[in-house]
Amino acid sequence: MDDVLFQSDVTILGVGNVILRDEGFGVRVAEYLDAHYDFPENVQIVDGGTLGIELTQFVTGTKKLLVIDSINGHAAPGTRFAFRDDDVLAHFQDKISAHEVGIQDVLALLTVTGRKIPTVTVLGAQPYDLEAGVELSDEMKALVPEVVEEALAELRRWGIEATPKEHVSAVETDRVAEAIAGKN
Repeated sequence: MDDVLFQSDVTILGVGNVILRDEGFGVRVAEYLDAHYDFPENVQIVDGGTLGIELTQFVTGTKKLLVIDSINGHAAPGTRFAFRDDDVLAHFQDKISAHEVGIQDVLALLTVTGRKIPTVTVLGAQPYDLEAGVELSDEMKALVPEVVEEALAELRRWGIEATPKEHVSAVETDRVAEAIAGKN
């Protein structure tokens, strides 16, 4: 697997465009997880941003993939979603943005090349605001702790235990300030 930069048994992938407010939700949740929890060595957290097909080098060989994203489910803003395994590709048929095309392409490519990821879960929420800006809307910020807990529960189902960090450094807190909104 010469095309794989990082191979890990479990990948937590936060995706989204952080300059379109709530579209960056997945990245902000991944940042929060990274800043507040330690994970076993076989778990990697990836800020996938809007990488698209380039994500292949980060997820090839992973056995369990947890994607966190803002999700266009044609529902009321704030509605939370969870898709697992076969339902994941069905979700990506109706894309909210270009990065989701990339995820769909990555999953399809891995499948046709015989490297399908055995377990895939997508967690997220219907965005409130997709205007230009780097901060999540207040409503979406309020969903971060809920989706973090849902992600941790999914990881526990996979046998992965995260350990809360004793101290979150000022740099880490500043990096995810808009996501945590004063919540620990």
